[in-house]
Amino acid sequence: MSNDTTLVLGATGKTGRRVAARLRLRGTPVRAVSRSSRTRFDWTDPDGWDAVLRGVTTVYLVPPPVPGPAHAFVARAEAAGVRRLVLLSGHGADTWGDSAFGLDMRSAEDAVRGSALEWTVIRPSNFHQNFDEDLFHAPLSAGELALPAGEVPEPFIDLEDVADAAATVLAEPGRHAGRIYELTGPRALTFAEAVELISRASGLPIAYRRISPAAYTATLVGQGWDEADAHHVAEMFVLMERGELAGTTDGIATLLGRAPRTFEEYVVRAAAAGAWRP
Repeated sequence: MSNDTTLVLGATGKTGRRVAARLRLRGTPVRAVSRSSRTRFDWTDPDGWDAVLRGVTTVYLVPPPVPGPAHAFVARAEAAGVRRLVLLSGHGADTWGDSAFGLDMRSAEDAVRGSALEWTVIRPSNFHQNFDEDLFHAPLSAGELALPAGEVPEPFIDLEDVADAAATVLAEPGRHAGRIYELTGPRALTFAEAVELISRASGLPIAYRRISPAAYTATLVGQGWDEADAHHVAEMFVLMERGELAGTTDGIATLLGRAPRTFEEYVVRAAAAGAWRP
């Protein structure tokens, strides 16, 4: 067993699968785990954590969906001989204040930044791919995206840039110790502007409509979401409307030596792949 194995949590998720592929291409031994992997990882089953951590020196940590478990996991990782942690968090987490959004990410940051291990935190803004791989995809394909977002823009970032940044940090021990990287795209767009670009590139009539956080929560609950989870997502938009997260950063340029991918580049790729066909 290699002494340089990197553990990738959430390996079937949006960032985890991309990060694992990049590390393998670099020749890094990877243990990619999730609830469905051969070596199973589940945040609610601490009895399985030791097997996942055995022989690992570096962890790519995607936070659990609730506050708390990351503290126990980080302690277990330290006891198992892990030396480095790279945490995926959220853009501007230090500024979220009294928001109910992101308590899970802030708890994980506390655990990682308070540990004795070498740590790095990457904080991306909302992903481009949320429009074709996640929550926004189905309504866009149906012709209308209704969200509680107004004129405050969001500096959307491409997941490929996030994965490039994470893989770079993971592959360079020591260089990024104690650093927090705020990662955004090159410019901020309102959701209405983003939907307009998607409509134009796809050739489909897609509209954007602003609704209240309460209406959006009710919509998600009507789609089968747990009410607490639906409220959590709606609170993200409430936080965004404060305007504190609308600015862009040079995080991608600092880490990768190039500009981040634009939303237009993403839209062209996704539309060409038929992402929003009805």
